[in-house]
Amino acid sequence: MYREMEESSWRRLAFLASISLHFVLGLSGDSKNTNTGVKAESHTSSSITGTKVILILVGSVAVAMFSFFLYKLWQKKKRDEQYARLLKLFEEDDELEVELGLRD
Repeated sequence: MYREMEESSWRRLAFLASISLHFVLGLSGDSKNTNTGVKAESHTSSSITGTKVILILVGSVAVAMFSFFLYKLWQKKKRDEQYARLLKLFEEDDELEVELGLRD
């Protein structure tokens, strides 16, 4: 069960990464519409665009890592709750034994 959850989280992460890459490529601009007469502005805008792309990728990776951390934290909390329920299920209840007359 744990392995299936891990595989599905990797698939979900890959899917979200591919979607974010589509957004990054969409924000990069269309090179066919640039003016060929102005070379200096083209170089400056391409470096700004490159910076934007890198910042978006770093931000996406940071969000993905934070989400993964929160998911693992949630898994640990859920596992601890289940373990506590299991212990509670098998703990000895002295009051019940006294009420049933099994013990004085």
